[in-house]
Amino acid sequence: MAGVEQDADAVRAFLERLVIAEQMSAATQAQALNALAFHFWHVVGTPFGDLGEFQRSKRPRKLPVVLSREEVRRLLDAVEASSRLPVALLCGGGLRLMEAMRLRVKDIDLDRRQISVRDGKGQKDRVTVLPERWRERLTAHLAEVRKIHAQDLELCYAGTSFWPALERNSPGAPREWAWQSIFPVSGLYVEPATGKARRHHLHETVLQRAVRYAARRADIAKPVGCHTLRHCFATHLLESGADIRTVQELLGHSDVSTTMIYTHVLNRPGLAVHSPEDG
Repeated sequence: MAGVEQDADAVRAFLERLVIAEQMSAATQAQALNALAFHFWHVVGTPFGDLGEFQRSKRPRKLPVVLSREEVRRLLDAVEASSRLPVALLCGGGLRLMEAMRLRVKDIDLDRRQISVRDGKGQKDRVTVLPERWRERLTAHLAEVRKIHAQDLELCYAGTSFWPALERNSPGAPREWAWQSIFPVSGLYVEPATGKARRHHLHETVLQRAVRYAARRADIAKPVGCHTLRHCFATHLLESGADIRTVQELLGHSDVSTTMIYTHVLNRPGLAVHSPEDG
């Protein structure tokens, strides 16, 4: 019992040193705590028990960077043509970067103008909107992707990248059109373990670079990344009068308090507030 108490004291002292002496962030302290918990449970074989109270790093409250509608338009105009469609889905559907990259054909409902997000953050599924402005372009894009898929089927194509357990249950699924990636890479790759030729989805860094360079070309004097476009989606919906619960569902937030941050961006915690200088 004494050994467990000593372990807890040592862990608590280490976590507090990260904050007091090294001024680490809350995320770093939490990561250290999780790593130590894993080490004691799976390597040492004895959990360190209850740590009790210890000094935690205070997580700073930061407002997200949001672009105006005009800045979003300029950004999309500046994005290179090959990346414009996935970038448009980030700000038009509120998708996270990897949610957009992992979209498959079956996840798009052109008739109902919906995008189904599978296995999102927290392993949750949700449905969000497909922007009408980009529906026609997405239809044309899918026609081009289908041509690539038809060419792949004529080769020794094992199918799109797939979950091994699901492929064991449905061996033909990776080659089916419904399971193909909407934004595939330009070439096939060979799995080292199996020697099978597959086609992966576009790498996320391609979109990250495209957004960063487009922001420079559009002369937007704000730090802009792919996640900024998700912030724009939420803020512009609230500006248009959308209910915050609806925005919460579209974003996939577990708690409405996470969505409430965008009301602070609007400077509208409840009622519209105007500067006294505006009369």
